[in-house]
Amino acid sequence: MRCLLPDSGPIDDLAAFVAAEARPAPADRPWVLVDMIASLDGAVTVDGRSGGLAGPADKAMFSALRAVGDVILAGAGTVRAEGYGPPNPSPETRAARRARGQAEAPRLAVVSRSLDLDVRARMFVEAEEPPFVLTCQHAPTDAIEALDEVAEVIVVGTSTVDLDAAMAVLRRRGVQTITCEGGPHLNGDLLVADLIDEWALTIAPLLVGGDARRSTTGPLPPDPRPMRLARVVEDDGVLLTRWVRDR
Repeated sequence: MRCLLPDSGPIDDLAAFVAAEARPAPADRPWVLVDMIASLDGAVTVDGRSGGLAGPADKAMFSALRAVGDVILAGAGTVRAEGYGPPNPSPETRAARRARGQAEAPRLAVVSRSLDLDVRARMFVEAEEPPFVLTCQHAPTDAIEALDEVAEVIVVGTSTVDLDAAMAVLRRRGVQTITCEGGPHLNGDLLVADLIDEWALTIAPLLVGGDARRSTTGPLPPDPRPMRLARVVEDDGVLLTRWVRDR
């Protein structure tokens, strides 16, 4: 594994390398990092799941990016499709997080308008800290009450989840960095709200074809969001890129 941009040669410790990258949180919300993988022709899934694209390099980057987040953010559809459990870092990652002044494990946050979530799921019952559930006023009251037993429910917005308000609440909870793992609908909503500060894209050397989804979906933002290429790491043909919002 070697870093091509900036040209710094071989990387011995990817997690330490990624953690050293600057992620300054704005005063009113956390820094938002989106982590995605795509094929050469833009597919983000194979047979409906992102795991079909991932290899050792992406899995290492996935763990490294999870390790820098105070919160792991995902949409309800993604946590259901991928069978999310609670974040469970290795002892080495826990030690590195403690040294940086972070909690030993990141906290999960799930965005859901309908609250179609199983309170018996591993991400709730095995969590070291109750996950955040970000929802809106139109969510079913009985579902809110049930989730209150296993999660910290944050109601923001009327008929849809107000991501700007949600980010402000999380910042007040002390969250400085969020690692978002999709899916495309959540990514699209973050894009429209102009909340994406960093886009970490693994480019897998595969051509998938078919009608696989892309990284974002939903309404167009008022203007395309300019991003600056900040890092390219190469490993056996896989490119691990980092793009930072050019504000």
